[in-house]
Amino acid sequence: MTVEKTRDDDGARAQDASTPLRRAITAPLLFVFILGDVLGAGIYALVGEIAGDVGGAVWVPMLLALVMALLTAASYAELVTKYPRAGGAAVFARRAYRAPIVSFLVGFCMLAAGVTSAAGLALAFAGDYLTAILDVPATPAALVFLLVVGLLNARGIQESLRANVVMTIVEVSGLVLVVVLAGVVLGRGDGDAGRVLQFDSSTTPALAVLGAALLAFYSFVGFETSANIAEEVRDVRRVYPRALFGALLTAGLVYVLVGLAVSVVAPTDRLAASSGPLLEVVSIADVGVPPRLFSIIALVAVANGALLTMIMASRLTFGMSRDGLLPSALARVLPRRRTPWVAIVATTAVAMILAATGTVAALAETVVLLLLVVFISTNLAVLVLRRDRGHDGDHFRTPTVVPILALGTCVVLLTQQSASTWLRAGVMLLVGIALYALTRLFGGTRDVVDETVSPAA
Repeated sequence: MTVEKTRDDDGARAQDASTPLRRAITAPLLFVFILGDVLGAGIYALVGEIAGDVGGAVWVPMLLALVMALLTAASYAELVTKYPRAGGAAVFARRAYRAPIVSFLVGFCMLAAGVTSAAGLALAFAGDYLTAILDVPATPAALVFLLVVGLLNARGIQESLRANVVMTIVEVSGLVLVVVLAGVVLGRGDGDAGRVLQFDSSTTPALAVLGAALLAFYSFVGFETSANIAEEVRDVRRVYPRALFGALLTAGLVYVLVGLAVSVVAPTDRLAASSGPLLEVVSIADVGVPPRLFSIIALVAVANGALLTMIMASRLTFGMSRDGLLPSALARVLPRRRTPWVAIVATTAVAMILAATGTVAALAETVVLLLLVVFISTNLAVLVLRRDRGHDGDHFRTPTVVPILALGTCVVLLTQQSASTWLRAGVMLLVGIALYALTRLFGGTRDVVDETVSPAA
């Protein structure tokens, strides 16, 4: 995998002129954006369920899930640096398949997944972690939470990402604390290091790891949202691959260490039975860390994930509107803030409706299925767009075998989805098709598929 550097003052000016959005995201902010999105609420809630599937060797499916995520991430690295435009997967699909309906469906899947995920995170925020600190009704709390996220999103990308830096530090600190507490437990002669090599005895180790990896993969979802802020990244072709792979590898290292830590400290059955497995480590370590501290850390992790997801959803909505796939009003930008305010209002409103009518479990399952459809499209698009020589400048290029392997992992994951999840996702896609038909009927959809982007972008 290679990427070359190109940067000069003329190129920087051309880059800024190619988009109405502000080029405010530096390499460090992009790295923290991706890391914060990946290190979301999943690790705080899913470690116990992973342990229930695999046994004590929690770190093994975490490592496998990291490899699976890196395969698809390589496709994103190539396409983002080749076509650095807001819209992400929808832009890639439009160029690859040259059919507005396909581009719309891919973009809509990504958009629906993002808004649905934010709604689920809002419900998670308003659940047990919040009630441990403040006893308030869940649904109103979730709606207020989404409103605050929307206001921060509208204020500006720099302000949002600065908040993300603080929240990501809190997230990582909480996970590092778990690892440190495991060291304390081992140091005083407690815990059981042998559990890290124990597998569920009811099946073979290979099947146990595969089943748990399907769940662990959800913990790495989030890196794809960075494709939708490509237009706001400075020197995107140079910094994007480094930030993407660096953030994923960092998250993978943290996840593996946390997997080792929880297995060493807590019995597998205790982890599997807990809805707050990291709190079990705090409780067993018993070194004076208040349990409420982890409730606060978990709330920060959920809030950060929701903020980054809504940033992605609003930028994707903006990009699809600008390309004529959604009503043109959604592409309106605040003059001073240069943020897509109409898209932010629309996505926040839809997230509120979903939060008021859904459950965390149902929303989470739907998110995974929708994203797998997007990943399949993106991995195929890499192969198709190798024929587009007009954009074969200095951009990242991944070996051909990588997207092929990534497609295989996506298909395997799809086979694990339930019929009810397929039904929910199908209904959402039908709504999307109806919206596309209405937009086209009123002249919103354009058939342009060869729009160019400044090579300096």
